[in-house]
Amino acid sequence: MADTKREIERKYESDESGLPDLTGVAGVATVIDKGVAELDAVYYDTPDERLAAASITLRRRTGGSDAGWHLKFPVSSGVRDEIRAPLSDTLPDELAGLVRSRVRSAELVPLVRILSTRDVSELLDTDGTLLAEVSVDAVVAERLTEEGRTAQWSEIEVELADEGDPAFLDKVEKKLRKAGVRPSDSPSKLARALQETAPKKGKKSGKGNKGKKSEKGEGRAGKQAEDGGPAEPVTPGDHVLVYIRAQRDAIVELDPAVRRDVFDSVHSMRVATRRLRSTFKSFGKVLDRAITDPIGEELKWLAGQLGVDRDQEVLAERFTEALDNLPETLATGPVRTRLRTWTEKDDGPGPRGELLDALNGPRYLELLESLDAVIADPPLLKAAHGDPEKVITKAVEKGFGKVAALVEEALAQPPGADRDVAMHESRKKTKRTRYAAEAAQPLLGKPAKALVKDMKSLQGLLGDHQDSVMAREALRDLAFQAHEAGESAFTYGLLYGREERRAELAEEALPGEWARISKDMPF
Repeated sequence: MADTKREIERKYESDESGLPDLTGVAGVATVIDKGVAELDAVYYDTPDERLAAASITLRRRTGGSDAGWHLKFPVSSGVRDEIRAPLSDTLPDELAGLVRSRVRSAELVPLVRILSTRDVSELLDTDGTLLAEVSVDAVVAERLTEEGRTAQWSEIEVELADEGDPAFLDKVEKKLRKAGVRPSDSPSKLARALQETAPKKGKKSGKGNKGKKSEKGEGRAGKQAEDGGPAEPVTPGDHVLVYIRAQRDAIVELDPAVRRDVFDSVHSMRVATRRLRSTFKSFGKVLDRAITDPIGEELKWLAGQLGVDRDQEVLAERFTEALDNLPETLATGPVRTRLRTWTEKDDGPGPRGELLDALNGPRYLELLESLDAVIADPPLLKAAHGDPEKVITKAVEKGFGKVAALVEEALAQPPGADRDVAMHESRKKTKRTRYAAEAAQPLLGKPAKALVKDMKSLQGLLGDHQDSVMAREALRDLAFQAHEAGESAFTYGLLYGREERRAELAEEALPGEWARISKDMPF
Protein backbone atom coordinates (compact mmCIF):
# COMPACT_ATOMS: atom_id res chain seq x y z
CA MET A 1 0.00 0.00 0.00
CA ALA A 2 1.40 3.39 -1.03
CA ASP A 3 1.80 6.25 1.41
CA THR A 4 2.37 9.95 0.82
CA LYS A 5 5.00 12.29 2.20
CA ARG A 6 5.33 16.04 1.62
CA GLU A 7 8.95 16.68 0.67
CA ILE A 8 10.40 20.16 1.11
CA GLU A 9 14.02 20.41 0.04
CA ARG A 10 16.65 22.55 -1.62
CA LYS A 11 19.62 21.52 -3.74
CA TYR A 12 23.01 23.18 -4.02
CA GLU A 13 26.09 22.87 -6.17
CA SER A 14 29.05 21.26 -4.44
CA ASP A 15 32.75 21.40 -5.27
CA GLU A 16 33.26 18.03 -3.55
CA SER A 17 34.87 19.70 -0.53
CA GLY A 18 32.23 18.24 1.73
CA LEU A 19 29.63 19.83 3.96
CA PRO A 20 30.39 23.25 5.45
CA ASP A 21 30.12 23.59 9.22
CA LEU A 22 26.43 24.15 10.02
CA THR A 23 26.66 24.35 13.79
CA GLY A 24 26.33 28.12 13.52
CA VAL A 25 22.88 27.96 11.92
CA ALA A 26 20.28 29.57 14.17
CA GLY A 27 18.38 26.88 16.05
CA VAL A 28 20.89 24.10 15.40
CA ALA A 29 22.42 22.65 18.55
CA THR A 30 23.96 19.49 17.12
CA VAL A 31 25.03 18.11 13.77
CA ILE A 32 24.97 14.30 13.78
CA ASP A 33 26.91 12.29 11.21
CA LYS A 34 24.64 9.42 10.10
CA GLY A 35 27.17 7.76 7.83
CA VAL A 36 27.24 6.96 4.14
CA ALA A 37 24.53 5.22 2.11
CA GLU A 38 24.82 3.78 -1.38
CA LEU A 39 21.66 4.50 -3.42
CA ASP A 40 20.79 2.94 -6.75
CA ALA A 41 17.79 4.44 -8.53
CA VAL A 42 16.33 3.66 -11.94
CA TYR A 43 14.00 6.34 -13.29
CA TYR A 44 11.12 5.40 -15.57
CA ASP A 45 9.39 7.48 -18.20
CA THR A 46 7.94 7.22 -21.67
CA PRO A 47 10.52 7.32 -24.48
CA ASP A 48 9.43 10.90 -25.24
CA GLU A 49 9.79 11.88 -21.55
CA ARG A 50 6.20 12.89 -20.80
CA LEU A 51 6.63 12.63 -17.04
CA ALA A 52 9.81 14.69 -17.06
CA ALA A 53 8.03 17.36 -19.12
CA ALA A 54 5.52 17.66 -16.27
CA SER A 55 8.28 17.63 -13.59
CA ILE A 56 7.04 14.23 -12.38
CA THR A 57 9.57 11.60 -11.34
CA LEU A 58 9.03 7.87 -11.06
CA ARG A 59 11.84 5.70 -9.75
CA ARG A 60 12.66 2.32 -8.28
CA ARG A 61 15.39 2.73 -5.67
CA THR A 62 17.40 0.34 -3.58
CA GLY A 63 19.69 1.23 -0.70
CA GLY A 64 19.06 3.64 2.13
CA SER A 65 16.15 3.59 4.57
CA ASP A 66 13.36 4.11 2.05
CA ALA A 67 14.01 1.54 -0.67
CA GLY A 68 11.01 1.07 -2.93
CA TRP A 69 9.04 2.80 -5.66
CA HIS A 70 8.83 6.59 -5.40
CA LEU A 71 6.51 8.82 -7.43
CA LYS A 72 6.94 12.58 -7.00
CA PHE A 73 4.52 15.33 -8.05
CA PRO A 74 5.50 19.02 -7.97
CA VAL A 75 3.54 21.22 -5.58
CA SER A 76 5.56 24.43 -5.76
CA SER A 77 9.20 25.40 -6.02
CA GLY A 78 11.19 23.02 -3.83
CA VAL A 79 8.05 21.25 -2.62
CA ARG A 80 6.88 17.86 -3.88
CA ASP A 81 4.48 15.16 -2.79
CA GLU A 82 6.19 11.80 -2.76
CA ILE A 83 4.04 8.68 -2.98
CA ARG A 84 5.93 5.58 -1.87
CA ALA A 85 5.22 1.92 -2.48
CA PRO A 86 7.14 -1.16 -1.29
CA LEU A 87 9.98 -2.51 -3.38
CA SER A 88 8.85 -4.92 -6.09
CA ASP A 89 10.02 -6.09 -9.50
CA THR A 90 7.17 -4.39 -11.34
CA LEU A 91 5.52 -1.01 -11.01
CA PRO A 92 2.63 -1.19 -8.50
CA ASP A 93 -0.80 -0.70 -10.08
CA GLU A 94 -1.59 2.18 -7.75
CA LEU A 95 1.39 4.21 -8.95
CA ALA A 96 0.73 3.25 -12.57
CA GLY A 97 -2.76 4.68 -12.21
CA LEU A 98 -1.41 7.97 -10.88
CA VAL A 99 0.57 8.61 -14.07
CA ARG A 100 -2.00 7.21 -16.49
CA SER A 101 -3.34 10.59 -17.63
CA ARG A 102 0.21 11.47 -18.74
CA VAL A 103 1.42 8.13 -20.01
CA ARG A 104 -1.82 7.06 -21.74
CA SER A 105 -1.11 3.93 -23.80
CA ALA A 106 2.64 4.54 -24.07
CA GLU A 107 5.15 2.22 -22.44
CA LEU A 108 7.10 3.16 -19.34
CA VAL A 109 10.75 2.29 -19.84
CA PRO A 110 13.89 2.59 -17.69
CA LEU A 111 15.36 5.86 -18.88
CA VAL A 112 18.12 6.87 -16.48
CA ARG A 113 20.06 5.15 -13.71
CA ILE A 114 21.46 7.32 -10.95
CA LEU A 115 23.98 6.03 -8.41
CA SER A 116 24.50 8.24 -5.37
CA THR A 117 27.04 7.92 -2.60
CA ARG A 118 25.21 9.85 0.11
CA ASP A 119 26.97 11.23 3.18
CA VAL A 120 24.10 12.10 5.55
CA SER A 121 24.01 14.48 8.50
CA GLU A 122 21.10 15.45 10.76
CA LEU A 123 20.54 18.93 12.18
CA LEU A 124 19.01 18.78 15.69
CA ASP A 125 17.78 21.45 18.07
CA THR A 126 18.49 21.63 21.81
CA ASP A 127 15.73 19.08 22.52
CA GLY A 128 17.19 16.61 20.06
CA THR A 129 14.36 17.23 17.58
CA LEU A 130 15.25 16.74 13.94
CA LEU A 131 15.18 20.03 12.01
CA ALA A 132 16.52 18.89 8.65
CA GLU A 133 18.56 16.21 6.97
CA VAL A 134 21.57 17.36 4.96
CA SER A 135 23.43 15.16 2.54
CA VAL A 136 26.42 15.48 0.29
CA ASP A 137 25.81 13.33 -2.78
CA ALA A 138 28.40 12.10 -5.23
CA VAL A 139 26.25 11.34 -8.25
CA VAL A 140 26.84 9.21 -11.35
CA ALA A 141 24.06 9.23 -13.94
CA GLU A 142 23.76 6.91 -16.94
CA ARG A 143 21.29 7.20 -19.81
CA LEU A 144 19.83 3.72 -20.35
CA THR A 145 18.82 4.32 -23.94
CA GLU A 146 20.42 5.54 -27.12
CA GLU A 147 24.14 6.19 -26.70
CA GLY A 148 24.28 5.38 -22.99
CA ARG A 149 25.95 8.70 -22.12
CA THR A 150 27.02 9.34 -18.54
CA ALA A 151 27.51 12.34 -16.28
CA GLN A 152 28.73 12.90 -12.74
CA TRP A 153 28.59 15.70 -10.24
CA SER A 154 28.43 16.45 -6.54
CA GLU A 155 25.58 18.26 -4.79
CA ILE A 156 24.29 19.17 -1.37
CA GLU A 157 20.68 18.44 -0.53
CA VAL A 158 18.83 19.91 2.46
CA GLU A 159 15.48 18.30 3.27
CA LEU A 160 13.20 19.77 5.93
CA ALA A 161 12.04 17.44 8.69
CA ASP A 162 8.37 16.44 8.76
CA GLU A 163 6.21 19.24 10.18
CA GLY A 164 9.25 21.54 10.12
CA ASP A 165 9.13 25.29 9.51
CA PRO A 166 10.16 26.05 5.89
CA ALA A 167 11.76 29.29 7.13
CA PHE A 168 14.48 27.14 8.70
CA LEU A 169 15.76 26.32 5.21
CA ASP A 170 16.44 30.02 4.68
CA LYS A 171 18.75 29.97 7.70
CA VAL A 172 20.62 26.96 6.36
CA GLU A 173 20.92 28.54 2.93
CA LYS A 174 22.34 31.73 4.41
CA LYS A 175 25.09 29.69 6.06
CA LEU A 176 25.77 27.69 2.90
CA ARG A 177 26.03 30.83 0.78
CA LYS A 178 28.56 32.33 3.21
CA ALA A 179 30.60 29.17 2.71
CA GLY A 180 30.53 29.69 -1.06
CA VAL A 181 27.83 27.12 -1.82
CA ARG A 182 25.25 28.19 -4.42
CA PRO A 183 21.77 26.86 -5.28
CA SER A 184 21.66 24.29 -8.03
CA ASP A 185 20.40 25.28 -11.47
CA SER A 186 18.50 21.97 -11.70
CA PRO A 187 15.40 21.28 -9.60
CA SER A 188 16.21 17.57 -9.26
CA LYS A 189 18.84 14.93 -9.94
CA LEU A 190 16.72 13.54 -12.74
CA ALA A 191 16.39 16.91 -14.46
CA ARG A 192 20.15 17.35 -14.41
CA ALA A 193 20.76 13.76 -15.50
CA LEU A 194 18.39 14.10 -18.46
CA GLN A 195 20.06 17.32 -19.51
CA GLU A 196 23.64 16.15 -19.20
CA THR A 197 23.12 12.67 -20.70
CA ALA A 198 20.77 13.72 -23.49
CA PRO A 199 21.55 12.21 -26.90
CA LYS A 200 23.37 14.47 -29.28
CA LYS A 201 21.16 16.89 -31.17
CA GLY A 202 19.07 15.24 -33.83
CA LYS A 203 19.20 11.78 -32.21
CA LYS A 204 16.66 12.08 -29.43
CA SER A 205 14.11 9.31 -29.52
CA GLY A 206 10.36 9.86 -29.69
CA LYS A 207 8.32 12.65 -31.19
CA GLY A 208 6.93 14.09 -27.99
CA ASN A 209 3.35 14.19 -26.83
CA LYS A 210 2.24 17.06 -29.01
CA GLY A 211 -0.05 15.12 -31.30
CA LYS A 212 -0.41 15.45 -35.04
CA LYS A 213 0.41 18.84 -36.50
CA SER A 214 -2.17 20.39 -38.78
CA GLU A 215 -1.48 22.29 -41.95
CA LYS A 216 -4.60 24.42 -41.47
CA GLY A 217 -4.64 27.87 -39.90
CA GLU A 218 -1.96 30.35 -38.96
CA GLY A 219 -0.65 31.42 -35.54
CA ARG A 220 -3.11 29.35 -33.52
CA ALA A 221 -2.64 27.88 -30.05
CA GLY A 222 -1.78 24.46 -31.44
CA LYS A 223 1.28 25.91 -33.16
CA GLN A 224 4.56 25.88 -31.26
CA ALA A 225 6.55 28.99 -30.44
CA GLU A 226 10.34 29.01 -30.64
CA ASP A 227 10.66 28.09 -26.97
CA GLY A 228 8.53 24.97 -27.47
CA GLY A 229 5.42 26.37 -25.76
CA PRO A 230 2.17 27.52 -27.36
CA ALA A 231 2.46 30.47 -29.71
CA GLU A 232 1.02 33.84 -28.68
CA PRO A 233 -2.69 33.86 -29.60
CA VAL A 234 -3.52 35.95 -32.66
CA THR A 235 -6.74 34.71 -34.27
CA PRO A 236 -10.12 33.98 -32.64
CA GLY A 237 -9.22 30.30 -32.93
CA ASP A 238 -6.04 30.94 -30.98
CA HIS A 239 -7.85 32.56 -28.08
CA VAL A 240 -10.47 29.82 -27.82
CA LEU A 241 -7.84 27.09 -28.00
CA VAL A 242 -5.78 28.70 -25.24
CA TYR A 243 -8.76 28.31 -22.91
CA ILE A 244 -9.47 24.78 -24.12
CA ARG A 245 -5.84 23.83 -23.59
CA ALA A 246 -5.96 25.18 -20.02
CA GLN A 247 -9.00 23.04 -19.19
CA ARG A 248 -7.52 19.94 -20.82
CA ASP A 249 -4.36 20.51 -18.80
CA ALA A 250 -6.45 20.91 -15.64
CA ILE A 251 -8.09 17.52 -16.17
CA VAL A 252 -4.75 15.83 -16.77
CA GLU A 253 -3.07 17.52 -13.80
CA LEU A 254 -5.98 16.86 -11.44
CA ASP A 255 -6.21 13.18 -12.34
CA PRO A 256 -3.65 11.97 -9.75
CA ALA A 257 -5.23 14.14 -7.05
CA VAL A 258 -8.68 12.73 -7.84
CA ARG A 259 -7.31 9.19 -7.58
CA ARG A 260 -5.74 10.09 -4.23
CA ASP A 261 -8.99 11.71 -3.07
CA VAL A 262 -7.32 15.06 -2.42
CA PHE A 263 -9.73 17.67 -1.07
CA ASP A 264 -11.73 19.53 -3.75
CA SER A 265 -9.97 17.71 -6.61
CA VAL A 266 -13.12 15.95 -7.83
CA HIS A 267 -15.07 19.20 -7.85
CA SER A 268 -12.26 21.02 -9.66
CA MET A 269 -12.04 18.37 -12.37
CA ARG A 270 -15.80 18.43 -12.78
CA VAL A 271 -15.66 22.21 -13.28
CA ALA A 272 -12.97 21.76 -15.96
CA THR A 273 -15.25 19.37 -17.87
CA ARG A 274 -18.09 21.91 -17.67
CA ARG A 275 -15.87 24.71 -18.88
CA LEU A 276 -14.85 22.65 -21.89
CA ARG A 277 -18.41 21.70 -22.79
CA SER A 278 -19.54 25.30 -22.44
CA THR A 279 -16.65 26.58 -24.56
CA PHE A 280 -17.42 24.15 -27.37
CA LYS A 281 -21.03 25.37 -27.39
CA SER A 282 -20.35 29.09 -26.93
CA PHE A 283 -17.79 29.20 -29.71
CA GLY A 284 -19.59 27.00 -32.20
CA LYS A 285 -18.79 29.53 -34.94
CA VAL A 286 -15.08 29.05 -34.26
CA LEU A 287 -14.84 25.26 -33.81
CA ASP A 288 -16.94 22.81 -35.80
CA ARG A 289 -19.58 21.40 -33.47
CA ALA A 290 -19.91 18.32 -35.62
CA ILE A 291 -16.51 17.44 -34.12
CA THR A 292 -16.82 18.96 -30.66
CA ASP A 293 -20.39 17.93 -29.76
CA PRO A 294 -19.49 14.20 -29.46
CA ILE A 295 -16.54 15.19 -27.26
CA GLY A 296 -18.93 17.29 -25.21
CA GLU A 297 -21.10 14.22 -24.64
CA GLU A 298 -18.07 12.33 -23.38
CA LEU A 299 -17.22 15.23 -21.08
CA LYS A 300 -20.77 15.06 -19.77
CA TRP A 301 -20.22 11.35 -19.08
CA LEU A 302 -17.00 12.12 -17.19
CA ALA A 303 -18.71 14.84 -15.17
CA GLY A 304 -21.38 12.31 -14.28
CA GLN A 305 -18.76 9.84 -13.09
CA LEU A 306 -17.15 12.56 -11.01
CA GLY A 307 -20.54 13.40 -9.53
CA VAL A 308 -21.71 9.87 -8.70
CA ASP A 309 -23.76 10.29 -5.53
CA ARG A 310 -21.91 13.56 -4.86
CA ASP A 311 -25.07 15.68 -5.10
CA GLN A 312 -26.72 13.51 -2.48
CA GLU A 313 -23.69 13.77 -0.22
CA VAL A 314 -23.74 17.57 -0.57
CA LEU A 315 -27.41 17.64 0.39
CA ALA A 316 -26.72 15.45 3.41
CA GLU A 317 -24.00 17.89 4.49
CA ARG A 318 -26.47 20.76 3.99
CA PHE A 319 -29.09 19.05 6.16
CA THR A 320 -26.54 18.15 8.83
CA GLU A 321 -25.42 21.77 9.06
CA ALA A 322 -29.06 22.86 9.33
CA LEU A 323 -29.62 20.34 12.13
CA ASP A 324 -26.58 21.65 13.98
CA ASN A 325 -28.23 25.08 14.03
CA LEU A 326 -31.56 23.78 15.34
CA PRO A 327 -32.50 23.68 19.03
CA GLU A 328 -32.42 20.07 20.23
CA THR A 329 -36.13 20.19 21.02
CA LEU A 330 -36.90 20.66 17.32
CA ALA A 331 -34.85 17.67 16.16
CA THR A 332 -37.31 14.87 16.79
CA GLY A 333 -36.68 11.28 15.84
CA PRO A 334 -33.52 9.59 14.50
CA VAL A 335 -32.95 12.24 11.83
CA ARG A 336 -29.15 12.05 11.77
CA THR A 337 -29.16 8.27 11.57
CA ARG A 338 -31.58 8.37 8.64
CA LEU A 339 -29.37 10.93 6.87
CA ARG A 340 -26.36 8.64 7.21
CA THR A 341 -28.18 5.61 5.84
CA TRP A 342 -29.66 7.77 3.06
CA THR A 343 -26.19 8.39 1.62
CA GLU A 344 -24.93 4.81 1.98
CA LYS A 345 -25.05 2.26 -0.82
CA ASP A 346 -25.99 -1.31 0.02
CA ASP A 347 -24.00 -2.99 -2.72
CA GLY A 348 -21.55 -2.34 -5.52
CA PRO A 349 -18.13 -0.70 -5.37
CA GLY A 350 -19.53 2.60 -4.12
CA PRO A 351 -19.06 6.05 -5.71
CA ARG A 352 -15.28 6.10 -5.29
CA GLY A 353 -14.84 2.63 -6.76
CA GLU A 354 -17.05 3.52 -9.71
CA LEU A 355 -15.03 6.67 -10.35
CA LEU A 356 -11.71 4.80 -10.28
CA ASP A 357 -13.11 2.17 -12.63
CA ALA A 358 -14.04 4.96 -15.04
CA LEU A 359 -10.59 6.59 -14.82
CA ASN A 360 -8.95 3.23 -15.44
CA GLY A 361 -11.15 2.39 -18.40
CA PRO A 362 -10.51 2.92 -22.12
CA ARG A 363 -13.33 5.44 -22.53
CA TYR A 364 -11.54 8.00 -20.37
CA LEU A 365 -8.27 7.63 -22.28
CA GLU A 366 -10.13 8.01 -25.57
CA LEU A 367 -11.64 11.25 -24.25
CA LEU A 368 -8.19 12.61 -23.35
CA GLU A 369 -6.91 11.67 -26.81
CA SER A 370 -9.89 13.45 -28.39
CA LEU A 371 -9.11 16.62 -26.46
CA ASP A 372 -5.48 16.38 -27.54
CA ALA A 373 -6.60 16.05 -31.15
CA VAL A 374 -8.79 19.16 -30.94
CA ILE A 375 -5.83 21.15 -29.65
CA ALA A 376 -3.26 19.70 -32.05
CA ASP A 377 -5.46 19.78 -35.16
CA PRO A 378 -8.49 21.96 -34.34
CA PRO A 379 -11.62 21.81 -36.51
CA LEU A 380 -11.52 25.52 -37.29
CA LEU A 381 -14.34 27.26 -39.11
CA LYS A 382 -14.21 30.49 -41.13
CA ALA A 383 -14.80 32.71 -38.10
CA ALA A 384 -11.68 31.25 -36.46
CA HIS A 385 -9.59 33.38 -38.84
CA GLY A 386 -11.66 36.58 -38.54
CA ASP A 387 -11.27 39.67 -36.43
CA PRO A 388 -10.58 38.38 -32.89
CA GLU A 389 -12.37 41.12 -30.95
CA LYS A 390 -15.42 41.03 -33.20
CA VAL A 391 -15.78 37.23 -33.23
CA ILE A 392 -15.18 36.71 -29.53
CA THR A 393 -17.38 39.62 -28.49
CA LYS A 394 -20.23 38.37 -30.66
CA ALA A 395 -20.07 34.92 -29.05
CA VAL A 396 -20.12 36.38 -25.53
CA GLU A 397 -22.98 38.76 -26.37
CA LYS A 398 -24.97 35.89 -27.84
CA GLY A 399 -24.55 33.95 -24.60
CA PHE A 400 -25.63 36.93 -22.54
CA GLY A 401 -28.68 37.35 -24.76
CA LYS A 402 -29.76 33.80 -23.98
CA VAL A 403 -29.33 34.47 -20.26
CA ALA A 404 -31.40 37.62 -20.56
CA ALA A 405 -34.25 35.82 -22.30
CA LEU A 406 -34.34 33.05 -19.71
CA VAL A 407 -34.15 35.38 -16.72
CA GLU A 408 -36.98 37.51 -18.13
CA GLU A 409 -39.00 34.34 -18.64
CA ALA A 410 -38.36 33.31 -15.04
CA LEU A 411 -39.37 36.71 -13.74
CA ALA A 412 -42.61 36.54 -15.72
CA GLN A 413 -43.61 33.20 -14.17
CA PRO A 414 -45.62 33.00 -10.95
CA PRO A 415 -43.95 31.14 -8.06
CA GLY A 416 -44.08 27.41 -8.62
CA ALA A 417 -42.64 24.59 -10.69
CA ASP A 418 -42.48 26.57 -13.96
CA ARG A 419 -40.50 29.35 -12.34
CA ASP A 420 -38.20 26.79 -10.72
CA VAL A 421 -37.45 25.25 -14.13
CA ALA A 422 -36.92 28.66 -15.76
CA MET A 423 -34.50 29.74 -13.02
CA HIS A 424 -32.59 26.47 -13.34
CA GLU A 425 -32.24 26.93 -17.10
CA SER A 426 -31.11 30.50 -16.47
CA ARG A 427 -28.45 29.21 -14.12
CA LYS A 428 -27.07 26.79 -16.71
CA LYS A 429 -26.85 29.49 -19.37
CA THR A 430 -25.32 31.88 -16.84
CA LYS A 431 -22.50 29.44 -16.18
CA ARG A 432 -21.93 29.02 -19.91
CA THR A 433 -21.73 32.77 -20.41
CA ARG A 434 -19.41 33.13 -17.45
CA TYR A 435 -17.02 30.57 -18.95
CA ALA A 436 -17.21 32.26 -22.36
CA ALA A 437 -16.29 35.56 -20.71
CA GLU A 438 -13.40 33.83 -18.93
CA ALA A 439 -12.09 32.64 -22.29
CA ALA A 440 -12.51 36.16 -23.68
CA GLN A 441 -10.88 37.97 -20.78
CA PRO A 442 -7.25 37.88 -22.03
CA LEU A 443 -8.43 39.50 -25.27
CA LEU A 444 -11.23 41.81 -24.15
CA GLY A 445 -9.86 42.79 -20.75
CA LYS A 446 -11.97 44.73 -18.24
CA PRO A 447 -15.38 44.31 -19.93
CA ALA A 448 -15.00 40.52 -19.94
CA LYS A 449 -13.69 40.56 -16.38
CA ALA A 450 -16.73 42.59 -15.28
CA LEU A 451 -19.07 40.16 -17.02
CA VAL A 452 -17.38 37.20 -15.33
CA LYS A 453 -17.99 38.88 -11.97
CA ASP A 454 -21.64 39.61 -12.80
CA MET A 455 -22.32 36.11 -14.10
CA LYS A 456 -20.67 34.60 -11.04
CA SER A 457 -22.92 36.68 -8.78
CA LEU A 458 -26.03 35.75 -10.75
CA GLN A 459 -24.98 32.11 -10.81
CA GLY A 460 -24.66 32.14 -7.04
CA LEU A 461 -28.14 33.55 -6.59
CA LEU A 462 -29.71 31.11 -9.05
CA GLY A 463 -27.64 28.29 -7.56
CA ASP A 464 -28.98 28.99 -4.08
CA HIS A 465 -32.48 28.73 -5.50
CA GLN A 466 -31.79 25.46 -7.32
CA ASP A 467 -30.12 24.00 -4.23
CA SER A 468 -33.30 24.76 -2.32
CA VAL A 469 -35.41 23.07 -4.99
CA MET A 470 -33.28 19.92 -4.79
CA ALA A 471 -33.22 20.05 -0.99
CA ARG A 472 -37.01 20.20 -0.79
CA GLU A 473 -37.40 17.23 -3.10
CA ALA A 474 -34.99 15.23 -0.93
CA LEU A 475 -36.72 16.30 2.28
CA ARG A 476 -40.07 15.11 0.94
CA ASP A 477 -38.52 11.70 0.23
CA LEU A 478 -36.89 11.56 3.67
CA ALA A 479 -40.13 12.56 5.38
CA PHE A 480 -42.01 9.84 3.53
CA GLN A 481 -39.41 7.22 4.50
CA ALA A 482 -39.53 8.36 8.12
CA HIS A 483 -43.35 8.22 8.16
CA GLU A 484 -43.34 4.71 6.67
CA ALA A 485 -40.92 3.61 9.39
CA GLY A 486 -43.13 5.03 12.12
CA GLU A 487 -40.76 7.93 12.87
CA SER A 488 -41.62 11.57 13.40
CA ALA A 489 -41.51 13.61 10.20
CA PHE A 490 -41.73 16.94 12.05
CA THR A 491 -38.08 17.94 11.61
CA TYR A 492 -38.12 17.26 7.87
CA GLY A 493 -41.15 19.51 7.55
CA LEU A 494 -39.39 22.22 9.54
CA LEU A 495 -36.31 22.02 7.32
CA TYR A 496 -38.55 22.03 4.26
CA GLY A 497 -40.12 25.28 5.39
CA ARG A 498 -36.72 26.87 5.87
CA GLU A 499 -35.61 25.75 2.43
CA GLU A 500 -38.80 27.17 0.97
CA ARG A 501 -37.99 30.51 2.56
CA ARG A 502 -34.47 30.42 1.12
CA ALA A 503 -35.96 29.97 -2.34
CA GLU A 504 -38.35 32.86 -1.75
CA LEU A 505 -35.46 35.12 -0.75
CA ALA A 506 -33.58 34.21 -3.94
CA GLU A 507 -36.68 34.93 -6.03
CA GLU A 508 -37.19 38.27 -4.29
CA ALA A 509 -33.55 39.23 -4.90
CA LEU A 510 -33.52 38.25 -8.58
CA PRO A 511 -35.30 41.32 -10.05
CA GLY A 512 -32.93 43.76 -8.37
CA GLU A 513 -29.83 41.73 -9.24
CA TRP A 514 -30.90 41.39 -12.84
CA ALA A 515 -31.69 45.09 -13.13
CA ARG A 516 -28.19 45.91 -11.88
CA ILE A 517 -26.51 43.47 -14.27
CA SER A 518 -28.57 44.62 -17.26
CA LYS A 519 -27.77 48.25 -16.55
CA ASP A 520 -24.05 47.60 -16.16
CA MET A 521 -23.70 45.18 -19.09
CA PRO A 522 -20.13 46.00 -20.20
CA PHE A 523 -20.57 45.16 -23.90
